Amino acid sequence: MLTAARLGAAALSAALLTGAAAAPALADSPSPGAVTVPEGLYGKSDPQFDGVWRQSLALTALVGAKVTPADSAVSWLTGQQCADGGWPSFRADTAAACDATTEDSNATTLAIQALVALGGHQDAVDKGVQWLKTNQNADGSWAYNPGSPGDADSTGLAVSALFAAKVDPAGVAKAGKNAFDGLALFQLGCAAPADQRGAFAYQPKPDGTFEPNALATGQASLAAAGGKLPVTNTNRTDAAPKALACADGSTGATPTAVPRADSGEAAGAYITAQLAAGGQHLTLTTPGAPPTPDHTATAWAALGLIQGGHPQQAAGAVDWLAKEGTTWTKGGTDAAATASLLLVAQAAHRDPASFGGDLVAQLTALGPAPKAAAPAASGSAASAPAKEEKKDGGISQWWLIGVGLLIGIGGGLVLSLQRKRGPKL
Repeated sequence: MLTAARLGAAALSAALLTGAAAAPALADSPSPGAVTVPEGLYGKSDPQFDGVWRQSLALTALVGAKVTPADSAVSWLTGQQCADGGWPSFRADTAAACDATTEDSNATTLAIQALVALGGHQDAVDKGVQWLKTNQNADGSWAYNPGSPGDADSTGLAVSALFAAKVDPAGVAKAGKNAFDGLALFQLGCAAPADQRGAFAYQPKPDGTFEPNALATGQASLAAAGGKLPVTNTNRTDAAPKALACADGSTGATPTAVPRADSGEAAGAYITAQLAAGGQHLTLTTPGAPPTPDHTATAWAALGLIQGGHPQQAAGAVDWLAKEGTTWTKGGTDAAATASLLLVAQAAHRDPASFGGDLVAQLTALGPAPKAAAPAASGSAASAPAKEEKKDGGISQWWLIGVGLLIGIGGGLVLSLQRKRGPKL
């Protein structure tokens, strides 16, 4: 599932982000070994690692579907914020002061984007942005937890949150390194093998080299393309994303500086090639386990391509997600995955009512009853006005009425003339 359930180590981080880590199930009523679902929270699974993450995704997706969430759902998210502006993955006791070491950049960035989408929460957004500024690393990057080395996922999410808050990432800097500089640290450039250029590594490997990471590339690609959640970009270019222009013979496994202007296109070119080679989805590779389709990374990659103006290159991945999404969402019972799938459908201008199920209905059912449901689609048969009601072999009813009026008028004129002329002799 799409969560920020990382505990620090890179391997465990990747497993949690893709839902590989098991967690005890929640129940609606207490029982031994179970906990009660917090009021206002979407989903039924243990929120310890992803409560704020999935709530933020759910609220963002529902706002995009023109659903007005319940007050309890919004107040649950705002109530998770710490006094210093950050959010932890989950705060069980909101009356107790936060432990700053448990605050989570991924949860914070998604909460900022959700509150911007909801509107009316500028103070909380401003505090969240200030937390990001305070906890930026000296190289311009962000870590999952403050004080740790930065990574591509966290940095990409932070850049997207700044875009959402209308804060220029180029102006958010530490020690002379801004947010774009931090993101560039993880993108493979001309020194990498040709088939890896444009990809993002999660972090350097222990030997200092870099290798492409599907989820890091997907999440960072949205930021590299100048995007945020929800993706609403309608720009479109018919050309494929441009790969990096590199001199012949460039090799190696460490990044070189990818110009900011080329970052989004380079990531899009890499993703497009990976989708074409992989059956229109990206792949999760975990040490000791066989490769498996990565729904999470594929969803982020599709969003990045659409944001970059390449919906045609994203179309295959969108189709794959529509077909395979029910596996990811567990039949619409996983709140984070369901919300993520809904965000993809919205970005791709697909009908969310038939995108592997009715996503809006499924997501709504996982949380408190909304204040207002989505209005009926203006283009639907039920709501569209009947401009031409056909009958009698396809002839318009209004056309028949018009002809009848003309005949009536004509007949009246004939009778009037006859009366003026008198009877014929």
